[in-house]
Amino acid sequence: MAYPTVSAPYGFRPINSIGGTPYSGSTRLVPIDSGAMYTGDLVELLSSGKCAVIASGTSAAQTLGVCVGVQYTNSSGQTVQAQYAPASGVTNAVAYVVDDPRALFQVAVVSSGTTIAPLGRTAVGQNTSVILNAGNANTGDSAQAIDDTTATTNTLPIRIVDVVPATATGSDAYVEMVVKINTHTYNNTTGV
Repeated sequence: MAYPTVSAPYGFRPINSIGGTPYSGSTRLVPIDSGAMYTGDLVELLSSGKCAVIASGTSAAQTLGVCVGVQYTNSSGQTVQAQYAPASGVTNAVAYVVDDPRALFQVAVVSSGTTIAPLGRTAVGQNTSVILNAGNANTGDSAQAIDDTTATTNTLPIRIVDVVPATATGSDAYVEMVVKINTHTYNNTTGV
């Protein structure tokens, strides 16, 4: 059976730990500051103690982790658990965040926007930026991805750890990578 075609970015999906331990589903509930948040979005911790979707995919933003779901109170006063939190019309919004600095994530590679593009195995060990596409309100999924340009720049937020072999589109061409957060909030010695 062939691996499904990766036709569009889907955000960051937790898969395991840098040491190989399987992802156990552990998360931290973090209040959402403002704006829409989708499952698979990278989030940053603000000085208010709340989180927001990272504002810049290429800067040294101190990333807290990845949103894997949300909870909020809707306009009818009902508590809703969902794939995404709308930007308005909700209160008490919190994100379920995978905030382990050792967590690894699977993510699609794009050349720009949502155009899927391959990277070779030489990208492993390199850093890259995040492409901040808007999420999908119909599915609740993020559309964030990583850029197909890599560098050794230490302020880039993502480190490529491995390729996803099943996504090979040719000899040494992979459209999904295994990554870790390079500029994690918990590893920032100066705080937020």
